Amino acid sequence: MAKTVVGFFDSYPQAQRAQQELIKNGIRGEDINIITNKERYQETAHEGASGTAVGVTTGAVVGGAAGLVAAMIPGVGPVLAAGPLLAALVGAGAGAVAGGVIGALVDAGVPEDDAKLYEEGIRRGGTLLMVRADNNIAPRAAQIMNQAGAVDIKRRSSEWRSGAKHMGTPQTAQREMPPQPGQRATQREGEIRVPVVEEELKVGKRESEAGGVRVQSHMTERPVEKQVQLHEERVNVQRRPTDRPANPSDLTGQKGETFEVREHREEPVVQKTARVVEEVVVSKEERDRTENIRDTVRRKDVEVQPIGSQRGEDDSDFNNFKTVYSNTGISYEDYQPAYRYGSQLRSNQKFSGRDWNAIETDVRRDWETRNPGSSWDRMKNAVRYGWDRVKQTV
Repeated sequence: MAKTVVGFFDSYPQAQRAQQELIKNGIRGEDINIITNKERYQETAHEGASGTAVGVTTGAVVGGAAGLVAAMIPGVGPVLAAGPLLAALVGAGAGAVAGGVIGALVDAGVPEDDAKLYEEGIRRGGTLLMVRADNNIAPRAAQIMNQAGAVDIKRRSSEWRSGAKHMGTPQTAQREMPPQPGQRATQREGEIRVPVVEEELKVGKRESEAGGVRVQSHMTERPVEKQVQLHEERVNVQRRPTDRPANPSDLTGQKGETFEVREHREEPVVQKTARVVEEVVVSKEERDRTENIRDTVRRKDVEVQPIGSQRGEDDSDFNNFKTVYSNTGISYEDYQPAYRYGSQLRSNQKFSGRDWNAIETDVRRDWETRNPGSSWDRMKNAVRYGWDRVKQTV
């Protein structure tokens, strides 16, 4: 039984080297699929990366054509593709939009969760290499891809979620560009850049079956009844006693005569005539509809918190603690996080410039989220003091 070996690479040259090595090891070029981000392909022709792990799954691949062909894939953008998967990606005509990368990979036997990660990787600038190989050569194909620089797609997806920079992600990782003539480099020694990353929702579409009807015809029989008027004749023979002299007509038949009187009747004649009494018409009605797709997108915001004289702040907070809470039996260390949290609210854009009464409900919710189990009623005065103290110094 054949297997599908999938490898993901940060750059097209890595995947191309793996493709050439696979062919050298006896794998036919017609069984090799390659899908790469078109924009990334044009940007870097000789970029390298490192990594490990390749997935091997059992599945089947549909036929297609060879050679790099440009296509616009929903949710991914422009790609270059070659191999049997090309037909599933773009349909009968090059450049057409079909079921997308996920649908093509799932049809080829790749688990849907992995297919989603591979699609995201291509969208971010990577290259996917997939080969159909027999059981005895599939492990060798996986080894070749690993040696060429295949990356662990699941580990890479974790890096995407954490916002880590890596090769092949021009959408999210800010690459350092050399300064143009007449411009100064903005990255100086000791300078820290924290990107604000926001996801963008893209919705594509693909055709799928949604049901239908099956029409079958068959013959049935049912008893029917109909009345008809029939006419019939019956011969009656009567003997009547009489006593009269015979006349000449009576004597003419002395030699013997034969008389016949026949009976007639009508019989029903049944004929069947087929008539069309009803027609069943099956047709398809097409219409377009607009559907609202609801999902969530994530955004990584950056909060800048001023760092003042920690000793002065602590002294002020401690003096307030001694005045308000010294007789409660609770230590200053228990209240210190509340004082600091209140002093940091001023730098939060969500609360900055607003009145305490207007933000208290939101502040309480945020505090209880950050400090589960902590009593807001006990800590809110300390939070309020920290808020007011910073307000007075601004």
